[in-house]
Amino acid sequence: MMIRCCSWTFPLYELTPLLFHLQRLADAAERFQKAHRWQDNIKEENIEYYDSKADTEYDDLDGEEIERDTSNSLKLEFTDDENFKTKVNYSYAAVQIPTDIYKGSTVILNELNWTEALEDVFVENRKEDPSLLWQVFGSATGVTRFYPATPWRAPNKIDLYDVRRRPCIGIIAYVSGLTLKLMKTSVYDMLDTLSDDDYVNVASFNQKAQAVSCFTHLVQANIRNKKVFKEKVEVMEARGTTDYKAGFEFAFEQLQNSNISRANCNKMIMMFTDGGEDRVQDVFEKYNWPNKTVRVFTFSVGQHNYDVTPLQWMACANKGYYFEIPSIGAIRINTQEYLDVLGRPMVLAGKKAKQVQWTNAYQDALGLGLVVTGTLAVFNLTDDGSGEKKNQLLLGVVGIDVALNDIKKLTPRYNLGANGYIYAIDLNGYVLLHPNLRPQIINFQEPVTLDFLDAELEDDNKEDTRKYILTLFSTLLNLQRYLDKVHRMYTWAPIKSTNYSLGLVLPRYSTYYIRANLSDQILQVKYFEYLLPNSFESEGHVFIAPREYCKDLNLSDNNTEFLENFIALMEKVTPDSKQCDNFLLHNLILDTGITQQLVERVWRDQDLNTYSLLAVFVATDGGITRVFPNKAAEDWEEDREPFNASFYRRSLDNKGYIFKPPYRDASYRGLELENNTIGILVSTAVELNFGERHLKPAVVGVKLDLEAWAEKFKVLASNRTERDQLGTRRCDPSTGCEMDCEANYKDLLCVLIDDGGFLVLSNQEDYWMQVGKFFSEVDAHLMSALFNHSFFTKKESYDFQSVCATEAPSNTGGAPRGVYVPTMADFLNLAWWTSAAACNKTFLISLSSDLTEDVTAEGMESKETSCIMKQTQYYFSTPNNTDINFIDCGNCSRLFYAQRLTSTNLLFVVAEKPICSQCESTKTEHSQQPQNNRNQCELVERPRYQKGPHVCFDYNATEDTSDCGRGASFRPSLSVLLSLQLLLLYLTASCHPLPSASCL
Repeated sequence: MMIRCCSWTFPLYELTPLLFHLQRLADAAERFQKAHRWQDNIKEENIEYYDSKADTEYDDLDGEEIERDTSNSLKLEFTDDENFKTKVNYSYAAVQIPTDIYKGSTVILNELNWTEALEDVFVENRKEDPSLLWQVFGSATGVTRFYPATPWRAPNKIDLYDVRRRPCIGIIAYVSGLTLKLMKTSVYDMLDTLSDDDYVNVASFNQKAQAVSCFTHLVQANIRNKKVFKEKVEVMEARGTTDYKAGFEFAFEQLQNSNISRANCNKMIMMFTDGGEDRVQDVFEKYNWPNKTVRVFTFSVGQHNYDVTPLQWMACANKGYYFEIPSIGAIRINTQEYLDVLGRPMVLAGKKAKQVQWTNAYQDALGLGLVVTGTLAVFNLTDDGSGEKKNQLLLGVVGIDVALNDIKKLTPRYNLGANGYIYAIDLNGYVLLHPNLRPQIINFQEPVTLDFLDAELEDDNKEDTRKYILTLFSTLLNLQRYLDKVHRMYTWAPIKSTNYSLGLVLPRYSTYYIRANLSDQILQVKYFEYLLPNSFESEGHVFIAPREYCKDLNLSDNNTEFLENFIALMEKVTPDSKQCDNFLLHNLILDTGITQQLVERVWRDQDLNTYSLLAVFVATDGGITRVFPNKAAEDWEEDREPFNASFYRRSLDNKGYIFKPPYRDASYRGLELENNTIGILVSTAVELNFGERHLKPAVVGVKLDLEAWAEKFKVLASNRTERDQLGTRRCDPSTGCEMDCEANYKDLLCVLIDDGGFLVLSNQEDYWMQVGKFFSEVDAHLMSALFNHSFFTKKESYDFQSVCATEAPSNTGGAPRGVYVPTMADFLNLAWWTSAAACNKTFLISLSSDLTEDVTAEGMESKETSCIMKQTQYYFSTPNNTDINFIDCGNCSRLFYAQRLTSTNLLFVVAEKPICSQCESTKTEHSQQPQNNRNQCELVERPRYQKGPHVCFDYNATEDTSDCGRGASFRPSLSVLLSLQLLLLYLTASCHPLPSASCL
């Protein structure tokens, strides 16, 4: 047998092969489209393709099946695939066309015709790299072709998925109706499509402009800021007349006064209106001419009879575009022309703009879990026939997914120890990999944007990790109910060819780890026998961590079942088998033998009843938890994976003995002790030193019998000596037992409280049922005094991944949210049109509402939504603190004494029992509470560091701006129009010429 003490090497990863396949797809798409000959008379029956929605059953909002159009789709057979976790067909790609786009139109049929050739490229990519996940081409016309083919996953509503309207797209400014409600809904929808690369502000204006929220400048378009905007927009009312000058001046001044380093690329103003005749030429001359660095887009909303020439002029004079939206159906139709304008400078830049862009993490709707996607723009390379003008059009985007679980598999896990971990971070500071990244809503419309400082407990040192390569510092570690002051080393390195960095967090004691090499097969068999259930009665019960020791091992939440699966597999293979993780197996078997020797040489000879112990136990890095005696396993409630058990992780980070009472929430009422013995865990780390190498490979501990140790506690906290006789003693002036917790128990409250503020022991029998509760639930007055006298410090933290039930929509001025459309590719989009080609965009939106027309938005059903939860936690203020003080409350004042117990996480407190209830104190907040916006108005004044783009494409001297929109005549509305002017300023920060969002 050989045991090595190994050091850790930081891994560097690159995704070069994937980038090659992306480039091949983009080049092929451009080549195929250029070679394609347009067919005016093309027929649908002439095109063969697999319609992914042909085999999908849709339900309407009332649960009744919706009749589908007949389809000429190919009939395919599908087989289950382990990589995709769904049924696929590798011989074909699938096509998805938005419901509101007529798939028999000439444009769509020509698109289907030339993109068919991409299927061979998809197949070729997979042959060279079978590990590739979804490969996708998303077209500017809204057609999505993805490989391998699989049936579309139908939502329980009408499918309105459109590749061009995904949440990552940097710009959306659509009005979805004529009434005030629908206009508000359009603002909500638009805000939902903004990403964290964008900067935005929203203001209302009629005769003057003012911000609708507390944000006085452009702010990052993250989820929390967008929520503030939505809440303010919801309560707005239509009033007054339109003054374009006030609105445009506000917009330009916001742009000029922005101090955001990232927001310095493409800028844009968008205005939605139902009427107005002022051209505000003087404003454009003052702010935007002659360079025209800000594009202006104007939208005429609803049916009208006013002169739209001023709106057309504003757009054409400022390198923008004019659109008319007479109804809901016209909104999406205008998407292509709008995005074409944004993409012009990037297309004209040619190869300089052809770089891969990586998305935020997001939930794959087909079940791959969290993924990121590399995307690459596809340009239209055809010319106008004369060869004089270069094409300015974007064709679409290609993308390939990377599952974060696949990246995790490439990173070390168990040799980092219980408190070491790998994380990955993007340019916005959002984590892609982190042990605290646990999104609870699967079909997220938003990307998963958990900031590094929100994944951990924020402090100044961690803010610096964005700027320094290697840092060793003290920090707070959040472990369930407890906070620990710990030392951690943070280091990271870039992942080649991506926008991400891979980081490593290690405590000092995890710099080295044990690697066992049990070459002696006889010893292997001997140790392995101690895992067999027939040895538990004499050797103690063994729990093994549910790790993937071998590929064919079936995991189970039940320890007995998992152990049986493990033993059955080990009878077929050896620890050195290629299908097994030799590191995990050798360390597991080694720890099995070592922990058995602990039983044989120490525990078996001890009478646990003498010490009032319910059990003794040991847990190891190798994944073994041995509990002795065997019957104690019946009440063992700790996690089978030591790396997830709080007692294990806390013992490693803290010196001395860690007491852990059972968890009890405020509603717990207790059980009868005669039938239900309560145990308290006490644990400490096993420390090994090999020269200068320091390790903590295991934790040992005992489980105390609460009732027995409560009696011992009274004796230990009394004036009794060993020579004292048992029996009742009286307290009088001659005995000096004022602080005697045993003799004076009727007047004195004596407790042990742990470092999280939870009750561990008490001399009061009626408190035993409350052991494990936060002490403020037991004695709020005393807990407040301990906090006020600096025995405890509190830390507020926020969980941005919580789930709350949605509130019923209000009938006063609010607008219902649009229909949620879960999709196979929630984040497939052409975001490079917006965040790459038109970053730093500003919108001026003027929304008109026809209050006499009864138009309702699409229905929506109540569902859970993401929310913020605030939790207040407590920890000891100083290492050693002793104090005698009064809780001042007049005639109800109480004296208390408190002292930290060395080498433990306990505080010993003696206090007079309360003699009246006049001084009852408010309970100290501890449980999680919903937090609406976490003082967003203050937070935006302290923006977190983000790495800005190194290049942007906002100008090209050869750009042709002559095509700037066209109008059409519609029948004017007979209703009275009342204008609601809403200004939204929007800057996008991703000025990089890379596609920023994703495919499947």
